[in-house]
Amino acid sequence: MEWLWKILPTGVAVYTILSIYVYFMQPGMIYYPNIPGRELVTTPKNIGLDYEDIELVTDDGIRIHGWFIPYETASDTQKQKTLLFFHGNAGNISHRLDSIKLFNNLGLNILIIDYRGYGQSTGKPGEAGTYQDAEAAWHYLTETRGIRENRIIVFGRSLGGSVAAWLAGQHTPAALIIESSFSSVPSMGQRIYPFLPVRLLSRFQYNTKEYVKAIHCPVLVAHSRNDDIIPYEEGLDIFSATHEPKQFLEMRGSHNDGFIVSGSGYIDALESFINTSINQ
Repeated sequence: MEWLWKILPTGVAVYTILSIYVYFMQPGMIYYPNIPGRELVTTPKNIGLDYEDIELVTDDGIRIHGWFIPYETASDTQKQKTLLFFHGNAGNISHRLDSIKLFNNLGLNILIIDYRGYGQSTGKPGEAGTYQDAEAAWHYLTETRGIRENRIIVFGRSLGGSVAAWLAGQHTPAALIIESSFSSVPSMGQRIYPFLPVRLLSRFQYNTKEYVKAIHCPVLVAHSRNDDIIPYEEGLDIFSATHEPKQFLEMRGSHNDGFIVSGSGYIDALESFINTSINQ
């Protein structure tokens, strides 16, 4: 056992250094605004959709950039279904045109924003900040555009699922869709670093599982068994904590292409859920 006592100090030092590294490097592990980049590489116009450039100002003075894509430009938006879209932790709104087109085809106006520090939005990413960004988007729809709460579907994918769940717990939208998301950052961190006290080290929460307990609108949780980034079990944990009425949609494909690979099954399920929720 003498050899064990010799290597123990080194092991403790390495463990401590790794723990300190994980603690201080967490923002860089959660937010990827520069992958693939902050530059807007395209716009909805390039796929035949009219849109408006939107600039919102948060309560703490950050300028948030987004797009409002109307379903029918000449229609009264107050009577239309509107999707508030929160994307994942990488890239920007210009990387989400496939989803924008899909939701627009379902008869939805869409407001999609870039979080602070992403795309053309100012500021630096942070958990509290993303919630303020979400609030600014909500107030834009309900106050500036006069869209009723019961005509708004809140949608979040991956990191955006947690932001969407938080927002839906603060207000009463028509429905909430959480796609390919995690139950909390500590839960995900423990899966990645099972040998570290992640729940003690975590500086971020994004506690989706806790947020959904405060939600009483219809909820759809969608996740793929083949998700290569956020395990399927994380989606099941969110679903288990959600109040009725709720639905679970099992997708196919990986984390980033599940909504494409799942094809018509995905589209039909979303259309049915949205139409049922908005008309009840």
